[in-house]
Amino acid sequence: MYRLTVLYGHPANPDEFLRYYREIHLPIAKRMHGFQGWTIGLCEPVAPGEKSPYFMIVGLYADTREAIDTILASPEGKASIADVANFATGGATFFFDREEVLIPVLLND
Repeated sequence: MYRLTVLYGHPANPDEFLRYYREIHLPIAKRMHGFQGWTIGLCEPVAPGEKSPYFMIVGLYADTREAIDTILASPEGKASIADVANFATGGATFFFDREEVLIPVLLND
């Protein structure tokens, strides 16, 4: 299993970031087909009073790196990537990794 991770830096306006992300970006991104999993998390600092290094982390999962590349190269993938510049005022870092599951986990809301 491969994961595309997106690390969003702290935006200039966190409330506006979250509004745009949920109301505009997610509907665009959800048009991408082929991901087997998708997680979103708001980052928290390790110690109270500290600032976490990132604002949000997103994980998108597929069987292979090639499958992710194909999804991102689709018109829907290109639209989703292009939209990031419209709200990620704190920047966005993208990277891939091959996941090794040590203890299986089932995430619930």
